[in-house]
Amino acid sequence: MSAVRAEIVPITDDAAHILIVDDDRRIRELLRRYLSERGFRISVAVSAREARTSMTGLVFDLVILDVMMPGESGFQFLELLRQSGRDVPVLMLTARADADDRISGLELGADDYLAKPFEPRELLLRITNILKRNAPPPSTTRPEMVRFGPFVFFLDRAELRQGEDTVRLTERERDLLRALAERAGETVSRFDLVGTEGDTSERAVDVQINRLRRKIERDPGNPAFLQTVRGIGYRLVVQ
Repeated sequence: MSAVRAEIVPITDDAAHILIVDDDRRIRELLRRYLSERGFRISVAVSAREARTSMTGLVFDLVILDVMMPGESGFQFLELLRQSGRDVPVLMLTARADADDRISGLELGADDYLAKPFEPRELLLRITNILKRNAPPPSTTRPEMVRFGPFVFFLDRAELRQGEDTVRLTERERDLLRALAERAGETVSRFDLVGTEGDTSERAVDVQINRLRRKIERDPGNPAFLQTVRGIGYRLVVQ
């Protein structure tokens, strides 16, 4: 796993909580630092026994589990975890890329499998996909408006106002802001934003986001409302 420099994402109280279970101190610390910098809450365990103790008092959104550990292996830990009725998502890590190992882990109830060494961005994408698949269904009710700083955005008519003044937006900027406002506070992937009307590439989304920032941010280079979630997409921080 190679180090990747990136924008540090603040950790919020509702951030996903991940338990890293690996007997390799170097891997534990690299994963802890890398994922913490991307806004996740992180706990670590050096063994299956320590992980089981952690899970008696805490609820985790995801477990990153090493297969080859002394004593109780990752396979054994996962099997007992599923037998106990726990359905927490599990991403397994292994130094062996054998198909039999991958199949064994998936048969025991693992949600995904990643062989070492791996690229940090691939790990992040797999984590994001697992969390998305296991997220509760979104609310069917959509807010009529969202507020952020001095702005109010009305979703039905896609109108942005600052006090009594209407902020002029292009059609594409309205589409982007509506997509983000409908999931206010959540991270919306670039892929999902590409799927809205207009743009055909993630790069085009980035360009449009930068233009939108110039209209709503006091300091577009350090955005307070339209924030980047490194390697994933964007989120609109609302009041």
